[in-house]
Parts: sequence; structure tokens; C-alpha cells
Amino acid sequence: MASSLSVVFSLCVLVLCHGINAQFTTGGQSPWHTSRGFGDQRGCRFDHLEALNPTQRVQSEAGMTEYYEESSEMLRCAGVSVKRHIVEPRGLLLPAYHNAPSLMYITQGRGLIGMVFPGCPETYQWFQQQAETYTEGTMTESQQRLLDEHQKIRRFQKGDIIALPPGVTHWCYNDGDVAFVAVQVFDTSNSANQLEPARRDFYLAGRHQSVQRMYEMGPQPTSFTTKQQLSNNMLAGFDTQMLAEALGVNQELTRRLQSQNDPRGEIVFVKQGLRMLRPFRSQEMQQQEYEESMQSEEQYFGESMPGLRNATNGLDENFCTMKIRSNIDIPNRADYFNQRGSRIAVLNSQKLPILNLVQMSAVRVVLQRNSMITPYWHMNCHSLMYVTRGRGRVQVVNHRGRTVFDGMLRQGQILLIPQNFAVLKKAELEMFKWVSFNTNHNAMISEMVGKNSVIRAMPLQVLMHSYRISMEQARRLKFSRQHEMTILSPIREMMRSHDDPMYEVGSSA
Repeated sequence: MASSLSVVFSLCVLVLCHGINAQFTTGGQSPWHTSRGFGDQRGCRFDHLEALNPTQRVQSEAGMTEYYEESSEMLRCAGVSVKRHIVEPRGLLLPAYHNAPSLMYITQGRGLIGMVFPGCPETYQWFQQQAETYTEGTMTESQQRLLDEHQKIRRFQKGDIIALPPGVTHWCYNDGDVAFVAVQVFDTSNSANQLEPARRDFYLAGRHQSVQRMYEMGPQPTSFTTKQQLSNNMLAGFDTQMLAEALGVNQELTRRLQSQNDPRGEIVFVKQGLRMLRPFRSQEMQQQEYEESMQSEEQYFGESMPGLRNATNGLDENFCTMKIRSNIDIPNRADYFNQRGSRIAVLNSQKLPILNLVQMSAVRVVLQRNSMITPYWHMNCHSLMYVTRGRGRVQVVNHRGRTVFDGMLRQGQILLIPQNFAVLKKAELEMFKWVSFNTNHNAMISEMVGKNSVIRAMPLQVLMHSYRISMEQARRLKFSRQHEMTILSPIREMMRSHDDPMYEVGSSA
């Protein structure tokens, strides 16, 4: 009897431990799990950080591509690469794939994106209905001629984050009235990239100027050099006759595919507009259906079938039909929001399962004037900050308590915040907006101030003896921001909210 009770007790303990572990993990993985490799990071200490502007620009027929300092030691050490596409109306960003996963954020405009997932069927079919015929008074079946078929085309708009797995071919087209701007961040240290610790762009069409980041190894620490050079597409490297045989076309057509004399660049102009099969609706209907579909998808996966929210494969959410984008600019989707309108929206693999494959995540932050984000550090990833509007002051501190960055960031600049480095951000006299790209699919932070902070979680006696302060000072330190989380209001407003009982959320103050 005692032996049976012992077995039952052991099983209960195992089930309990498994349940606790299941709650603490995400998508079957620990939050600290990463698929990143260190690569060759000798001499990477992040002793000095700097805000980066685009330093190189490549012009194409229907737009341009801007590159942030490709040889930056800061980006090299973090294993990330950044570029920005500006695509004019009726501009087509030619099909390409990359050796590293990436996230693309749309800062302006709208358009269409096609992604080709290997092994997935072409689910969009375009038939031409031919005239019906009659024979001896009997109508025959109408004839259909297949005009085209292709994989699903997805629409994007301002505020969307689009996940792009490595090696997956994609293209973009601007069917709007203004240029769309897309910032793309690559995680070159991801283990999915086994080529080299640098971004490589593999184009399937066109001939264009590209910025090459050359990786050099030797007795000295790893170094990079950059240069612009004329690049052909992948087909240009094959023998024309052999390629023609493989494709089943003549050599004249094959030479056109190799684009030997095509000066248009990687973004080409489609004069008559791009004609292809896709759901068509007016611009007003597009916006309405877009938001309704996003909300219905969240409701379906979040409420009806909560188990599928964290799944990476299943009957309704599999590799071929999974969502590749999510909008993080819609205010009512904010995870943190205060009465002044500041907000934070987090996008991780719990909300967008494809991020389990990409192993990246994103955060959208909108700070009203004079507001600030509580000092914090990322526990399991690097974070790259891209400013979309306004300007604000940012301070970053390393493990020695030294300030490695203290300056103003403005629109269009990027700043890398290394893992475990503490950061403090504050909006100035204008609104401050940015999006952060994180090198973990479920980025975690630890806050220093506020309701969920490390200071709030420690006993008063520990604070007293750690900082050599009195009990009253320790109490003031611990509880001064006790009701606030992540977003900190200006100190004057905070004092007023504590002292004035008539001050309520939603007041005109």
C-alpha cells in the first residue's frame, strides 16, 4: 500500500512540474532559448554605441534602397544588418531571397507582397471563360483556359510587421498612390544562416548596384569592408544553353532572363500597372476588411482555439497558410496604454506563430511629450531601435556602470541596445515613436522602476543596506512609482495625480 501511494505521489509531482514548465515555456521552448550563434565576435565589447543614419544609397528605376553602415562594428557584433526600401507607385521590388531571417516594418504607404513557400500549392487560379457552343440543339459544357496560377498574395499597409524566413523568395509591389517605405532588419547570427556572418541578397531577376559587405578572417579580429558593385541575378551565372534546356525555352528568352543589359536596378517601374489575380475591392473596403480580418483571426485563434495560438503547425494554421504579418500601429491592440495616449504594442511568437521560425520579435512604442519608459534591460536578446517620428533622449549603460550612449535620436536613425545593457528613454517636447526589432521570438525585459520592477520586488531591509539609506528613503524609493508600469508619466503629473483626489483618468489635464 505504501509503495502504491509513493508511486501515485511521484506521478503527481511529475505532472505538477510538467505543468509549471509548460506555463513557463512558449511554443515548447524556454524563453531563454535562442537559435543564434556567436560567430566570430572577438573584440566585441560594445564600449561605445552610436546612432546610425543611412550611409549608402542605391538608386533604381522606381525607387531606391538605403543601407545603414554595413561595416559598423556595433551591428557586426550584434549580428544584424539593416536596409530601407523606398518604392514609388507602380514600382516592383524584384524577386529575391536572403541567407538570414528578417522582419520588415512598413513606415509609410501600402502594397502587395508575394512569398513563395517551397512545396506549397498555387491556390490562386485565373481562368478565362470561353463562349458556349451548341451542337444539334444541345449546349455543351463551357470551355475554360487557364491564364495563370500562383501562390497567395498578401496585402500590407502602414504599421505592418512582415516576417520573412531565410531562403524564401519574395517580391513587393506598390499599388498605392504614394511611395511605400519598408525598413528591413536581418538577423545574420541566426543559426539558420550557415553561409557567413553577413547579409547576402540573392536576386532572381534584374541587374543592379549592390552594397557588398566583405567578410575577412585572419590573425587579427574579424573585419568587414564594403563596396558597391554591379551584380547579376542568379540565372546569369548559368550557361545559357544548359539553362535554356532546363527551363524548356529558347536561348533568346534565356538571355532576357539573365538580364545582362538591364539597367533598371532592383526596383522596376510597371507602366500599365501589375495585372494579376487577387481579391479586388475599393480602398475604403480594403481598410475595413483588413481590420475586420485581423480582429476575427485574433478572436478565432485566441478564444475559440487557444491551443493553436502557440502552435507552429496544425489543421488551420500550417506552413502554407500561416499569417506572415500583423499590424502593430492600431491603438486598441496596445499591450500597455495610459491616459495621456502613450502606448506599447508587443509582437512575439505567441501572437504571430511564424516568428517561431524567424526567431525574431518586434515592439512598437508611442510616447507623448515628456513621458518616459522605465529603465530596463533585455534578458535574452539584442534590440535594434528604429525611430519613426519625433525625437527623444536615450541613455544606455553597460555592465561597468559606464554610459556607452547618451544622446538624442531622431526620425530615421537606428540604435543598437545590446543584451543586458540598461536603457532609459524619454520623449522631449514632441511625440517620440519607434519600433524595436529583437533577436529573440519572445523577448523578455526586466524593469528597474515601477510596479513590476526589481526594486519593488526586494525587501526594504535589502534596499537599506545595499544603498546605505534610511528606512524612509528606502520606502520612498520602493513605492514612489508603485502604481505605474513600463510607461512613466512626467513627474509633475504623477505628483498631481497622487495629491489631487479630483484628478481622474480621462480628465482634461
